[in-house]
Amino acid sequence: MRKGFYTLLVAQFLSALADNALLFTAIALLQQLHAPDWHKPLLLQFFVISYIVLAPFVGSFADALPKGRVMFISNGIKFAGSLAMILGMPPLFAYGIVGIGAAAYSPAKYGILTELLPPHRLVTANGWMEGSTVIAIILGAIIGGQMASVNPQFSMIAVAVLYLTAAVFNMFIPKLPKDHSIPKKDLLFILRDFYQSFFALWKDPQGQVSLSVTTLFWGAGATLRLVVIAWAVLTFKFGLDQATLLTAAVALGVAVGSVIAARLITLENSVKVLPAGILMGIMVISMAWITDWHWATLLLFCIGVLSGFFVVPLNALLQHRGHLLIGAGHSIAVQNFNENIGILLLSGAYTLMVKAGLHINNIVIIFGLFVIITMGGINRLYRKQLIRD
Repeated sequence: MRKGFYTLLVAQFLSALADNALLFTAIALLQQLHAPDWHKPLLLQFFVISYIVLAPFVGSFADALPKGRVMFISNGIKFAGSLAMILGMPPLFAYGIVGIGAAAYSPAKYGILTELLPPHRLVTANGWMEGSTVIAIILGAIIGGQMASVNPQFSMIAVAVLYLTAAVFNMFIPKLPKDHSIPKKDLLFILRDFYQSFFALWKDPQGQVSLSVTTLFWGAGATLRLVVIAWAVLTFKFGLDQATLLTAAVALGVAVGSVIAARLITLENSVKVLPAGILMGIMVISMAWITDWHWATLLLFCIGVLSGFFVVPLNALLQHRGHLLIGAGHSIAVQNFNENIGILLLSGAYTLMVKAGLHINNIVIIFGLFVIITMGGINRLYRKQLIRD
């Protein structure tokens, strides 16, 4: 791996650590303000709306500047959002500002991998990236949950410091040549450019399958974190600090699954991991019959392993196809657009089910069935493509 890759890895780790600690800090603040329960999943929707609205622009932005500089600017926006929360802005709106920074950050974070490294290193690099991100999720859940339970204000200050530190590391990422810069910068051209990139990736057979899987994974994964917290509170009578430990078990599993995928799966056979997604859905349904937190921890860890195992190779495949077809930044922007529509729809459905008073076990079963049916459909689509080819 090139030296710049490890600088990128540290910067990404710190930024992801702050992102995840901030989520649980925002949840604690909502509890402190006695907000309705359905406001908690609403946090996700305020966060991801920026990914969807800004998707046509952030890819061009990431490809038009050195990506280290893009990441620096993005972490600055995240810092501004965390500072706004410290100064008393309602958590939903402040978290939305952080979402703007995150939307701009993501195309640069993943897009730079294809510029730093050759194609045969992408699965390994994604394994490292996802593994370090998941460790940040684990620590962010634990640290954020523990600190926010005691003092949400102190937790917010710690998050702001993490964003500043990540920005410092961003300054040392190597400056690489611009990739697929757009020839014009007017609004209509940018929108048309994104529209063409969107359909170019969806029309590509490998891009279609990998984009479908990553869209489902991130939509389901983001919503599952909130489902697990609510499930742990109701089933095991856990507080926020204990419930976050169960979400950490999922994240740890993803890290292990990412490492296994990086060692065993190559870019050429990445689509062969699709059946793991169906098995993951079956395991999610089984949560409804778990009554002991020890078994719950083991089950959630296994769900995480399967998640990491099937998403890392397909993520690498999507990056590779996108880099070849439309440019790295454009590709990640299209990917983020789709994935965050998935998060918006699934978290929105979860919000409505909570607001309607549906029992958490029924929500878990519905959630698992959705994953099984969707992954089965994607697997069938892939097999049809094989027959055609």
